[in-house]
Amino acid sequence: MQILTFLGFTILVAVISYFATRNTEESSSDGYFLGGRSLTAGVIAGSLLLTNLSTEQIVGLNGSSYQSGLSVMVWETLAAIAMVVTAMFLLPRYLKGGLTTVPGFLAKRFDTTTKTLTSVLFLSGYVIVLLPVILYSGSLAISGMFDVPALLGVTHTQSIWICVWGIGIIGSIYAVFGGLKAVAVSDSINAIGLLIGGILIPVFGLMMIGGDGSIIDGLNTLTAENPDKFKSMGGPTDPVPFYTIFTGMMLVQLFYWGTNQQIIQRALGAKNLAEGQKGLLLGSFIKILGPIIVVLPGIIAYHLFEGNLESADSAYPMLVKEVLPEAWVGFFAAVLFGAILSSFNSVLNSSVTLFGIDVYKEHINKDADEKTVVKYGKMFGVILAFASMFIAPLIANAGSLFAYLQEINGIYSIPILTIIIVGYLTKRVPAIAAKVGLVSGCLLYIISQFFLQPYFVDTALESAKSKGITDVAELALIKAQAYPHFLDVMAILFVLNVVIMLIIGKIKPRETDFVQEYTQQVDIKPWKHVKLAGVIICAIVIGIYAYFA
Repeated sequence: MQILTFLGFTILVAVISYFATRNTEESSSDGYFLGGRSLTAGVIAGSLLLTNLSTEQIVGLNGSSYQSGLSVMVWETLAAIAMVVTAMFLLPRYLKGGLTTVPGFLAKRFDTTTKTLTSVLFLSGYVIVLLPVILYSGSLAISGMFDVPALLGVTHTQSIWICVWGIGIIGSIYAVFGGLKAVAVSDSINAIGLLIGGILIPVFGLMMIGGDGSIIDGLNTLTAENPDKFKSMGGPTDPVPFYTIFTGMMLVQLFYWGTNQQIIQRALGAKNLAEGQKGLLLGSFIKILGPIIVVLPGIIAYHLFEGNLESADSAYPMLVKEVLPEAWVGFFAAVLFGAILSSFNSVLNSSVTLFGIDVYKEHINKDADEKTVVKYGKMFGVILAFASMFIAPLIANAGSLFAYLQEINGIYSIPILTIIIVGYLTKRVPAIAAKVGLVSGCLLYIISQFFLQPYFVDTALESAKSKGITDVAELALIKAQAYPHFLDVMAILFVLNVVIMLIIGKIKPRETDFVQEYTQQVDIKPWKHVKLAGVIICAIVIGIYAYFA
């Protein structure tokens, strides 16, 4: 029954996506990469939600909240403010320039080499880290939900390989052969399912805690018996200390929602600026509700299992098995499968876009027509998909996937954000400054996190143990204080790189001011309520933090 429900919902999404996109022109760059610049607010918001929300986040963040409580909601709530900034500041400039890729702006503002370096950085991060992590975490969830080892009579490792290749092949068909519109439409349908299924998990959990099926009683019991789990401000040993909101956290959010190709590509495909802004703001409002799906279940699991689970990352799968009625399991697995596919095919589609526009057209075949660019972009997508399917099962021992992803992404996220912000806010900073900013940002972050941090942390722990300190909480505090948090390191390097670029711009400025041209590909008249909606969303976020402080 579970498998039939799963297959039924999955096939329904595929059929609807096919009929919704069969008349889209896919042979042009705009048609394939940006859905013909025809995406409306609802489609953009749904696609943004599903692209962002996948198993590594649902499982990882709930695992973090199981350990640390409500403070990890910052990954969701602060995203809303970053999306408001993107809608008001970045998107108007992107659409004015008629961009297909974010690095495309860098070619106009700086030079082609800067654009290519940025595209290669994006592609490296996608194929080595992001795609394999999405496939592996998704395979863990699907394998566990259907108990694939028992179902097929295989080992756990073999079941992971089977699920990785199943998800990878289906996701590749969506992304490589359907283009952005097929991805966006399937995302929108799955977004509805994920919201329904995601909200049902904490609802059933609270009903179980309430005893007599009362959600209110369950919530009152949960908050009364676990008051420490409902504090919005993280301490020094928590995954996200509160003060980091004002250092690197906002920078990470701005990069992710404002400059990351896999995300912003949805808004670049908007039919006009007003639709793009409405889509981003609708998505930002939904992100405020995100903790109900990706934080609250972890706290419920902590209460139900009395904090006795061996692994924090098993909190969400265990809670689903515990509280979800059996008839719903197939539907929820299909929705989760859609979320996994969404993240995978969104990254893959963005990779195809970056390669086709910024590498193939620019450096391999300058005379290629648009049909040829799309053709070779698809071929690259197939190669990338197969590479990630081979890598994914090999990262089984990577530790906490969510934390690993956030930290490793800093290698390229802050340098790219730096040169885009400086590019838009200045007129005379030259191309050489952008290249220096990219290289120095990457190298300094790698040196900091992979050489200096381990040295200082190991030295501090050895010193503590030599003094006879064995208390786990005390050792955790010593470890946290031994070296700056990775979000602090990002903030420091961001400021340093901005200063370096401005100094270079002062010493060796461009010969002429940079002036952005309006390509008139879409109407860039802003939505009349964008400022009011932005202020309301920011006020709600601040209110939530004040209430739970």
